[in-house]
Amino acid sequence: MNKQRLALLALCTTVVLFGAVAVNAQVQGPVGEPDPALVGINSAGQLLSRINVTDFEDAAFWRGSMASDEGLITLRRLPGRPAGKEVLQEEEDLGIAGTDEFVLGVRVEFYRRGFSTFSVNPVRPIPIPGITKTISVWVIGRNFNHVLKIQFLDFFGRTKELTLGKLNFVGWKQLTVTVPPSIPQSDFHFFDQAGIRLTGFQVETDPLEAFGTYYVYLDGVRAISDLFVEAIRDEDDVPDGW
Repeated sequence: MNKQRLALLALCTTVVLFGAVAVNAQVQGPVGEPDPALVGINSAGQLLSRINVTDFEDAAFWRGSMASDEGLITLRRLPGRPAGKEVLQEEEDLGIAGTDEFVLGVRVEFYRRGFSTFSVNPVRPIPIPGITKTISVWVIGRNFNHVLKIQFLDFFGRTKELTLGKLNFVGWKQLTVTVPPSIPQSDFHFFDQAGIRLTGFQVETDPLEAFGTYYVYLDGVRAISDLFVEAIRDEDDVPDGW
């Protein structure tokens, strides 16, 4: 009888371990990011799509801010683009592929060494449709230990902030952050108002490197968003917000 129980226990353990291996084998992308194989696919009530939020083509749409006793900030539109930035399918469908010609340059002149921050903000918030899963930006950080953060408004208009990462690298790099489920992006009463609104970027400087003149360049803000609610919305529905 004991031998039968041991054999049954061994069989159940093998089945559980095999199931765990099968589940782990389905993971395709980095932890915290959507499975790349599911982007553009309606799976389990989701329709994940890549969205072009902004390419910084119009420098007049952006403004820089910094404490007046810490330094001066200047913005300028400059020709160029990251070689690794992909062209989205929606851009090709609209016939606007290849129109991305400029980046946003930011120059900061510090008055003195110390703790300081500066921000780059649009003149009005930029809405991102759907439920945003990840958001990314291409940036040249000039290998400084400053920290780049992204700022936005949640569904209820409250200011939120997420850390994209340090700027201690050379050349262009795409920094990406996952938007956690704890940040509200929708309400079941209002299907046509889901999403967050981008309000800008903030750089927190390392006090040991916050001196002289500093340059940083931004381009290609992208988001992976769930557009399932937008896809199933009735065409004759009346939008709110008036």
